[in-house]
Amino acid sequence: MRICSLLPSATEIVGALGLADALVGVSEECDWPPEARALPVVTASRVDASSLDSGSIDRAVRDALADGLPLYAVDEDLVASLEPDLILTQDLCAVCAVASGDLGSLRSLDGEIVSIDAHTIAEIEASVLELARRLGVPERGQAVVEEMKAKLANVRGLVAGAPRRRVFVCEWLDPVFAAGHWLPEMVEAAGGEEVLGRAGQPSFPTTWDDVLAHSPDLVVVAPCGFDADRAAREAHPPDLPCPAVAVDANAYYSRPAPRIADGVRQLAHLVHPDLAPDPGLPAIPL
Repeated sequence: MRICSLLPSATEIVGALGLADALVGVSEECDWPPEARALPVVTASRVDASSLDSGSIDRAVRDALADGLPLYAVDEDLVASLEPDLILTQDLCAVCAVASGDLGSLRSLDGEIVSIDAHTIAEIEASVLELARRLGVPERGQAVVEEMKAKLANVRGLVAGAPRRRVFVCEWLDPVFAAGHWLPEMVEAAGGEEVLGRAGQPSFPTTWDDVLAHSPDLVVVAPCGFDADRAAREAHPPDLPCPAVAVDANAYYSRPAPRIADGVRQLAHLVHPDLAPDPGLPAIPL
């Protein structure tokens, strides 16, 4: 099996299934498992996010979408030369990765195109199982999902009965976005209550005034695709009446893949430090 992954979460799942050696090409955002970074890169973003702040990224993305341009270019000749049996993509978010509708002539290749779209924790688990089935390793998929469930169950046990602290997860910085999809579920599993986020629904713009009106006890700065250092460097919230911390959203929050279970472990420590141990993931107080 030869796999070309245009989706960081799919690349991570393939690695978790023990099939990293089957990967032959990846997107430029694919950074886990680490060996993926040595593979041919078959996509390029039309917006250079590394050189722009979050406000400039947002404007550039909106301009590109308004012009009807896809945000990612796919090197179709390179993909064809890699002769993949399976091409992994998504339709969850046109901003985050190549969408299946943008694959053009790749549809003429012999390789099967599979779209992986998870909106909730249960759907992330289901995507692991489905991909494992397609790759002929269903037992490995079950093991990965059972490990995720065990971590979540452990966290729920640690915080059971504790008062639920009010949490705002900031999924983008400029403009401020409230969290969606699986992130409010992560907060709930960690013993918190997301004050604005909508589980299973897209993230949405808000304002710091609205956030403050909901009286959070904790603000978690987790901009989609940013690590903790960059999130802390670019975060400029107003004076808050509660603690705020920047986390590695790129690895443990934004990506619908197995490591979100570790993100829940971190959230539990941030929400209930007296009950849940620190898993040692990057976290920078603001």
